[in-house]
Amino acid sequence: MPPAHPSYLLLFALIFRLAAAAEVSVWSVAINPVQNAVFRKTLYANTTISMKFQGDTASCDRNLVFNISWYLRSSVCYNEVFNTPDNKATNMFGLDHMVKDGWSGFYSQGYMYFENCSSLFLPKVYYPEFNPYQPLTSPKSDASNQSFIWPDKPDISAVAKAWKDSPYLFIVKVQPLFRGIEDEEIGPEQVNFAFTMKVEMKGPHDYSSPADWPLMMFFMVMCIIYVLFGALWLFWCACYWRDLLRIQFWIGAVIILGMLEKAVFYSEYQNIRYKGDYVQGAVIFAELLSALKRSLARILVLIVSLGYGIVKPSLGTTVHRLAAVGLLYLLFSSVEGVMRVTGGFYGTVALVANLSLSLIDSCVMWWISFTQAAERTTALNCCI
Repeated sequence: MPPAHPSYLLLFALIFRLAAAAEVSVWSVAINPVQNAVFRKTLYANTTISMKFQGDTASCDRNLVFNISWYLRSSVCYNEVFNTPDNKATNMFGLDHMVKDGWSGFYSQGYMYFENCSSLFLPKVYYPEFNPYQPLTSPKSDASNQSFIWPDKPDISAVAKAWKDSPYLFIVKVQPLFRGIEDEEIGPEQVNFAFTMKVEMKGPHDYSSPADWPLMMFFMVMCIIYVLFGALWLFWCACYWRDLLRIQFWIGAVIILGMLEKAVFYSEYQNIRYKGDYVQGAVIFAELLSALKRSLARILVLIVSLGYGIVKPSLGTTVHRLAAVGLLYLLFSSVEGVMRVTGGFYGTVALVANLSLSLIDSCVMWWISFTQAAERTTALNCCI
């Protein structure tokens, strides 16, 4: 007797998708006289934020000094941090109150003074102790005098520390000044410098954020489960190899694709944990594998519902409709996955892709229900 067609394996292949791309923890930003840098990330408590500067002293005016100020802000509102445009986020620099009543959060700020380019590029301890952080007040209330002090001391290049698990907004302003005329306004055309600012955010789980760490654990567990299911499936196939049906090879293909997909995602989240960034091409490859796996899984669910390989020797003209459904789902799921990874998840194309996927899934469910109802009616008529 051949191994049964375990519907749980097919449904298992329809696992839910990621909601957004992974969060980067290491940035290298080219600084020019007219640029302010804005960084967004979900941080664990006690995550250390470090700033390093790299460049060539020969490309920097010897008479320039630098006043680099930063502002770190936490918020209970995810959209305030991640969906606020850079120009509006820059206007929040130095604010000691919440954007709306009823929200909560904290802020901290500080500055660093560099007397020349050489001191800017040297690794150093910027502060004898971390700057205190204060609660954000209501827009209509007075500023709070309450502050909280960190007990530990900053390491080399450390500027701030996260105080709780929360989304954070980190803004950096670079103000170049000519030595001896700090009080005068300097236009961008008057200064000559170019350097790179490297920002790192490292916490209890290295560079992994509270949004990425659970996903890494999830992909690790799922990869192990897929390996176990694959081994069990091979064992069943070896035991009943004389009675195997063609559809059972396709079920094995779904398991293999799922195992590869989870392994690639897990390796990328591991890369984020230890290096702070991910390889976009590898994530896109994993998304395409996922799209192929989910498309094949839906076709298999339809084939099983139609009885192919079990009670029907062929599907006839239905094959063309199955191929159309599979190709359409593969197309739209690939577009949706790539848009999510590349940052266009909220665009019009991604919206059309998501609506199309929902429509195709509805059609698949309707097709399965209609097929099962038709088969039950035929069986009842035969009995009568």
